[in-house]
Order: sequence, then C-alpha cells, then structure tokens
Amino acid sequence: MTERKGRVKNRPSFRAMIFLRRLSQGVFLVLFIVLFVKTDYNGTDHLDSAVNLLFRLDPFVAACVMLGVKSFVLLLLPSLAVLLLSLIFGRGFCGWFCPMGSLLDLTGKIVPQMDRNNRTSYPNLALIILVFALFSSACGFAVAGYFDPFSLLVRGMAQAFYPLLNSLTVGFFSFTYRTFPEVVNHVTEPVYGLLQAFILPSGQKYFHLATLSFFMLGGVFLLEGVQRRFFCRNICPLGAMLGVIGRWALVAGKGGSNDCGSCRICTNRCRMGAIDTERVIAMATCNLCFECVQKCPRQIINFGVSAPWSAPPSQTSLSRRRFVGAALAGVLLPSVKGVEALAKNPDPFLIRPPGALEEKEFLGRCVRCAECIQVCIGNALQPAFLQAGFDGMFSPILTARTGYCEFNCTLCGQVCPTGAIRELSPAEKRRLKIGHAWFDKNTCLPYAKGIPCMVCEEHCPTPEKAIRFKDVELINDAGLAVSVQQPYVVSGLCIGCGICENKCPLPGKAAVYITSAGEDRNAKSFLPSSGSIPYAG
Repeated sequence: MTERKGRVKNRPSFRAMIFLRRLSQGVFLVLFIVLFVKTDYNGTDHLDSAVNLLFRLDPFVAACVMLGVKSFVLLLLPSLAVLLLSLIFGRGFCGWFCPMGSLLDLTGKIVPQMDRNNRTSYPNLALIILVFALFSSACGFAVAGYFDPFSLLVRGMAQAFYPLLNSLTVGFFSFTYRTFPEVVNHVTEPVYGLLQAFILPSGQKYFHLATLSFFMLGGVFLLEGVQRRFFCRNICPLGAMLGVIGRWALVAGKGGSNDCGSCRICTNRCRMGAIDTERVIAMATCNLCFECVQKCPRQIINFGVSAPWSAPPSQTSLSRRRFVGAALAGVLLPSVKGVEALAKNPDPFLIRPPGALEEKEFLGRCVRCAECIQVCIGNALQPAFLQAGFDGMFSPILTARTGYCEFNCTLCGQVCPTGAIRELSPAEKRRLKIGHAWFDKNTCLPYAKGIPCMVCEEHCPTPEKAIRFKDVELINDAGLAVSVQQPYVVSGLCIGCGICENKCPLPGKAAVYITSAGEDRNAKSFLPSSGSIPYAG
C-alpha cells in the first residue's frame, strides 16, 4: 500500500511522542505510588511528602470545594496549571499524567473486552455528572468525592488494597516462617525486611467500608472489559471538565480524508472513542495518545497547532434540557438533606479529626480522599457511612473502639489537601478538644459489679489525668460490702482522644465512650455538667 506523499516524515516524530507519552505515564505512576506509600506513619510527626499534591492539581476538586465554601482556597491554586495546560494540549493530562488513566491502560491489556464496538456507551454522562456536582456543591451538598478519579483511586487503595496487600504479605511470610524455618533467615527475612522498609505500611489497619471501597475501585478497573477507558469516557467529571476546555485547544488532530476509503482503523482503535466514523477527531475527548497516527496505514492523520475557532463540532455536548435537568438535580438534592432527621439532631457519636473545621465547611472542603484515614497512627479515623448523611459518606470520623487519636500526632492536618482539617502545632493538638468521655454505669465494672478496674485511667494521656477516682462503699453483685474506686471524668481536662474507650477491657461495647460534646471546632457545642451522663444507647 502506498503512503500519502509528504506524510511519511511524521511517523518517526510521532513514534518518539508515543515513547515520551509512555515514559511520562510510567514516571508519574511511579511517583504517585511513591507518594502514596510515603503518606504513612514514618516514625515521626512530620511527613516530608504526601499524595495530597495530586488533589491540588485537580481543577474539578478545586471548583467543587470553592463553590462549596464560597471562597477562594489558596491550597488548590496549582490546579490552574492543569487548566492552562488544557488550553494548549486539551485532555493531554488524562493521557500523559493521570495515574488512574495509566492504571486503566495497564488493566486494558489484561482484561479482555466483551464488546468490540468502540462507540462511547454514554457520551453525555460525564458532562451530566460534572454539571450536577458543580451545582450541588454550590448548594452545600458535596458529591465530588464519589466521582473524582483521584478520590476513588486513593480511597480504594488506602482503605482496601493497601491493607489487603499488607495482610497477604504478612500471611505469606508467616507461612514460610512456620513451614520452612531453615530458609527464613537466608531468603524470606531479608525480602520481608525490604518490603517492610520501602513498601508495606507501618502496621496492619482495619477499616469500615473496606469492602465497598474495594468494589468501587475494582469496578472501575473491571469496566475495562466493557470498553477501553470506560470510566474516563463515560463517568470522569475531571476529564469532562478538561474536555470542555480542550475542545478549543491549540494542539488539535486532523482526521482522515477521502483518501482513507473504507479504512476505519483509527476509529476502531481509539482508546477514548474520539474519532467518529468519518474520521473526525474530537479534541474534547482525545487524550493525545497518538496511537491513531502510528496505526494509520497511509499516514493521513496528523496533529499540530490549529486555530481554536476551527475546531470541529464536539461529539459530546449537553442539550439545554439535559443541562437544566442536571443543574436542577444538583439544586434540589441539598433541599432533601435539609429535612433529614440529622439536620435537627446531629449524631452525638460523629467525632471529627482534630483540627476539623465547622461541620458545614468541613463537608464542603472534604473530598473523601482518605489520606487522613490512611495516615492515622492509631487507626482511629474511619470512613463514615450515614452518620453525617449521604453527602458525608466516606468522610473521616473517629471510631474509638477501632483505634484512638494519638496525643502527640498532627499528621491528619498535614496530609489534608483542601484544608478541611487544619494543620495544628503539637501544642495546639494537645489542647484541642474533639469530644468528651462518659462512663456507662450499667456496664463499667467498678460501678456495675464493684470490681476494681483502672485501665482507662492508666492509659489517659493528658499530663493531668482527665480520668480520676473516688472511693465509694457499695454492695457488689455478690451481696458483699466492698470499698472500690469508681472513675469519673474531669471535663476541663478530657480532650476526647478515645484511648479510654479503645483500651476498655470489656468485650464488645466499652463501658466508657466518646461523644462530640464540647468539641472545640463548633462554638455552639454544648458540654453537659460533669455530674450528668447522657443515655448510652
């Protein structure tokens, strides 16, 4: 087959571009993994780097957060660089830098496609999600974390895949230690030492909603079996936002012509479905992978600088009806939140991390990235289910029976990418009150059975113990008169760290529990007097 005159010279240059694109994908994917692994406790109360940089480059997150809090968030200023990049290279960010896209490209080589039809299944869905998310954020209902690719990726890895990797690795090396003790010191122990030093987390952690996070992220990868980059093409609101700008990018693709004949190789092979049956390239969806140029047998397709006003009509655009429908849904959904029972009676066991902003602004800023949950030393921070309503799902809450807030730790504020959790100094952290401890007299051993127990007081971390004892004479459950020390909480000293609840020796539900009473972030919080004990449930 003869090649079109004057186009052959482009092939070597675009082969180099494809090599550079793959190199860029590899470098940024490795960088993402390194930053993710470093977003973990390293033995000190300071992190040199964290994966939160990724969220600060995300213009979709930046737009939703700023609309939600009705102010400019300086932390998210780097996202402007990605928008400017899109004015030149369109959705090149998706094809060259995005770690989710790189992982999907790798998955696409493994997962077989069920349907060879390369047409985008739901070409307008990502735009609908984008409009809905922006309007709902502006009305106080944050949903960015459910759709943002970086939130899905980091949350799924932090709450499911990374702990699972640690569990499987420890289980394997424990098996080798028991089964082949003679080779442990020579082979497996050095390997495990390297993994523990550079890859594995500081310890095994356990999370609520781990299964849900696993299936949400795993589902994104499995959708590669439906079509290549299914998530990017049909769901991703970040890609849709970059596509809206990239439609008029300076760098544009020039599609086929009459010389193509019946050839549709570019249309069938495009990973983003950006080339239609007439071989017109839509820059709103093209991620500049350049494989169409490489595979074109006659070298007709080309990329170069083009006038923005000469861009062809976009294959993906919202009709007025769909735009209004998505916007209306984004406006109405927050209204439903206003009539939920939680709007009148917030959950008293909803305890936010130290430094968390007032609840409305906290939810507006939080993108459910799970970085604070991942870095929490004591495994205290867990993803919320419905304790804060539907829009609060996956936001961090303290669950003291699972873990406790380390007295000297300030890591959660260091990794928060949006400022939903303020970065505190160690002195501020030690003074900050996130809740209050209460004793359930029906189950606490010194109260209920007259049995001495001092575990809660022994573990209380405050310099002046917030848990103290009073000597009481009582009749125990055996009918004998005994003298026992009963614990009580000094309201002015308790910070609500939860270690007393975590270390309570009772099986199941602890006899001491933490509520959000008196939390410092909310000026309207109410702290009952030390003599009153709320209903324990």
